[in-house]
Amino acid sequence: MLSQSANSPSRLANLLSTQLTNKRLLLPFFLVLALAYEPIRTITLPTLADAFFQVSVFVAGTLFIYYYLVDKLPQLELSYLKAKSPTLEIVFAAVLGALPGCGGAIIVVTQFTKRQASFASIVAVLTATMGDAAFLLLANKPLEGLLIIGIGVGVGIISGLIVNAIHKQEFCQPDEQHVQPHECTKPSTMVVASTKVWKIALLPSLVIAFLIAFNVDLGEFEHSITLVGAAMAIFAVLVWALSSEGKTYKQITAEDEEFEPPSKFARVLQDTHFVTAWVVASFMLYELAVTLFGLDLRQWFSEFAVFAPLIAVLIGLLPGCGPQIVVTTLYIQGIIPFSALAGNAISNDGDALFPAIAMAPKAAILATCYSAIPALGVGYGLYWLM
Repeated sequence: MLSQSANSPSRLANLLSTQLTNKRLLLPFFLVLALAYEPIRTITLPTLADAFFQVSVFVAGTLFIYYYLVDKLPQLELSYLKAKSPTLEIVFAAVLGALPGCGGAIIVVTQFTKRQASFASIVAVLTATMGDAAFLLLANKPLEGLLIIGIGVGVGIISGLIVNAIHKQEFCQPDEQHVQPHECTKPSTMVVASTKVWKIALLPSLVIAFLIAFNVDLGEFEHSITLVGAAMAIFAVLVWALSSEGKTYKQITAEDEEFEPPSKFARVLQDTHFVTAWVVASFMLYELAVTLFGLDLRQWFSEFAVFAPLIAVLIGLLPGCGPQIVVTTLYIQGIIPFSALAGNAISNDGDALFPAIAMAPKAAILATCYSAIPALGVGYGLYWLM
């Protein structure tokens, strides 16, 4: 008892020291400063709400459904499909990428970093995905939305098959020891504790997210929903920032024979918090660039029509869904042609590119470059035809 008591202050000091030197805390610290500074607060609140309702909620919902299905149907694991047939793996990866939002693409990226999926599946899923912009397009122009999704799946499958013929399946896969802690460790106490909040908030948040995605007028509730979304985004970032890395499953089970793997919900939240942190950072950087430097994509497209597909493809190479949603909005408003939208949709890797860059940077960069080639071909092919 005396020994445990003597060690308690030391443990507390170590914990505080770890958190004070935790680089993850820079993001929530920056968000607090942005909220405290009045000129930036007006863009910070809606940006945080957009990050939560446009990305985090759909990622959590998609991952939860997928983990549940995998537990019931292990055949959905890409490693199983890869062993059966590389073609099946590539086709399924492209289909996952076609799902509106970034959840499907993030699933493939996660499995790739665990060495359960091939590099060809990464190319297929990143080529096929349109990210969160798909919700906006389906809500306003459903026929064009379905057509874009179909084009993305087709191009994704073809691109994946070509890459599979060029590169070995294990090409660019990260070493197991380099896999990020959030992918291979027991969820921290913070993540487990956050499940109580998410169990209450997830279902109503999904309802609100779908209403926003389909442009339903929220009326007098819009401001309150923005505040709730911003608060949930900050909550997710804080949980991610304060979560300890913990021990690996192998280490824990070696020490405790009664150890039980984390619940599906805890695994979902662990990945969701990680993605949310990256998405919030990207959304804020983009909005600040627009506000401080006067970035005007509308002017670009209207003045240089012949370069519209090229510009759209280049914007698609930017990580995140924010710029891609702007491109889709410009198409809906009739400012850019369908060819530019198609090129952007194919080159667009969505928010899945952030965890890919963090966990497998070489694969992320190469896959992005590979997706730009068919994007330019399809974009300018449709431009001259139409």
